[in-house]
Amino acid sequence: MGTTQTNEITERNQVVTLNGGPITLIGPELKVGDFAPDFQVVAQATLIDEEMKIMNLNDFSGKIKVISVTPSLDTPVCDLQIHNFNEEASTFPIEVVVINISMDLPFAINRFCATSGIDKVIALSDYRFASFGTNWGVLIKELRLLTRALFIVDKENVIRYIEIVPDTTQAPDYEQALNALKQLIHNE
Repeated sequence: MGTTQTNEITERNQVVTLNGGPITLIGPELKVGDFAPDFQVVAQATLIDEEMKIMNLNDFSGKIKVISVTPSLDTPVCDLQIHNFNEEASTFPIEVVVINISMDLPFAINRFCATSGIDKVIALSDYRFASFGTNWGVLIKELRLLTRALFIVDKENVIRYIEIVPDTTQAPDYEQALNALKQLIHNE
């Protein structure tokens, strides 16, 4: 894996591919045990409520956070990913929150969730600041999209599980992530 730093921006090569072709990730390589970096993302917006509220990690304090990262909800694998977590979320205890972060516009996220029945996942947009992508090391330099990833963060904001999917067109390992979540819930 190649890593270069330019003006304090870390670029990582040979970490993931897109349809088999190499892409560059911007940001640090996070590890299990690291404190979760903060971020600023935008909540869903509707034509009635155009506020586009800014949210950050502290908005989910005291919760176990399952963070599902997708390039765009308008693709089949991303659609499957958010639907899988929406279905699973109904079985999680109250102290678990499921968050999906993409670069989709807040209006598009709202439309997608409304028409797809996504009501148990908090879908957020990194389009405005790209701070989640940059701070968590999942921003694709060439496309300004997020690579597919899963993070599980405990109540103290320590990262307990990471999966950066090797090819962003492929689905994550849901079973492995859910097992890690069950173990974390059991140990809390």
